[in-house]
Amino acid sequence: MSRRANSRSETVDGLLLLNKPAGLTSNQALQRVKRLLNAKKAGHTGSLDPAATGMLPLCFGEATKVCAFLLDADKTYRVTARLGVATDTGDADGSDTATADVPELTAAEWSGILDGFRGDSTQVPPMYSALKKDGRRLYELARQGQTVERDPRPIRIDEISLLEVAGTRLVFRVHCSKGTYIRVLVEDIAKKAGTVAHTARLHRETVGEFQSDDMLDLTGIEAEAEAGPDAVRAHLLPPDVALEGMPAVHLDIEARSRFSVGQTVPAQLEGATGLVRVYGAGNEFAGVGELSGDGQLAPRRVFHTGEKNP
Repeated sequence: MSRRANSRSETVDGLLLLNKPAGLTSNQALQRVKRLLNAKKAGHTGSLDPAATGMLPLCFGEATKVCAFLLDADKTYRVTARLGVATDTGDADGSDTATADVPELTAAEWSGILDGFRGDSTQVPPMYSALKKDGRRLYELARQGQTVERDPRPIRIDEISLLEVAGTRLVFRVHCSKGTYIRVLVEDIAKKAGTVAHTARLHRETVGEFQSDDMLDLTGIEAEAEAGPDAVRAHLLPPDVALEGMPAVHLDIEARSRFSVGQTVPAQLEGATGLVRVYGAGNEFAGVGELSGDGQLAPRRVFHTGEKNP
C-alpha cells in the first residue's frame, strides 16, 4: 500500500475470521481485507498454503497483540488425501515423484491406522516449508533441488477420525497441536498403509476456540464493502474472544491503572496461575497478565480497547 493510501487509513481494532479461498497466500488475503476495512495496522496468524482453504484469523489494530497467542493454538483440519501418488511438495501443486499400488483396506482398517497417530510424537518438517536453514527458507533450497537435514519436531494429535475412503481418495479430520504439517502426516499415514500419497485438499475448520460457523467468505466481505468500511467493521470481534481459554481476573480502578502502565499488581484467582485475561472494574479488557502463586499479576500484553463484557 502506498504512503498516500496509508495516510487515509484509520485505526481499526478487532478480529475477523476469514474463510480463505484457494489460490491466495495468507498475506494476499490479509491485504485485501485490510483495504476493505481501510485499516492502518493488520496481521494474520497461522499461515495457510495458497492451495489450502479455511480459517485464517485476521487481526487489526490492538488485536494484533493476540497473534502470538493464536500461533500456539490447536487447530482442526479436514484433509483429503490422494493415495498412490507422491509429489515433491506433498500437495497437489507439486510434481509426481513416485507411484504405488493402494492396498485394499476396509474402513475399519484405515481407522486403525489413523488411530495409531494419536498422541505425542515427532515429525520431520518438509523441505517445502518456510522454516529456515542457515538463514534461507527451506522451500528456496528445495526449488534448487537441494535437500538438507531437518531436526524432528514434537507434535501432538488429539483426535483423528476417518470420514471417507473410496479408491484412491482418503478423507479424515484431525485436531492437532501447532507445528503439525498435514502434508507430512498424510505421507506418514500412507507409508504405514504400505503406499504413498499426497494432500489433495486441505481445509482448516478451527483455530483455538474459534469455530467454523464464525468464518466469513471473502466474496461476501467484498460485496458488503461496497456500502463502505463500516459494513465490514460490523463483523469484527473484540480481541479478547481469542483468549477465552484463559481464566479472567478483574481489577479495581487503581490496580487496573497501574497494570496498564506496566506495573505488577496484587490479584487473586482461586486455583489459577499463569496467563490470564485481565479486566477493569467496568469489564473493559485491559490485557494479558501472568499470575504467580503468591498473588502477583505481571503485565504481559497491555491493550487499550473499549468496554467488553467477558
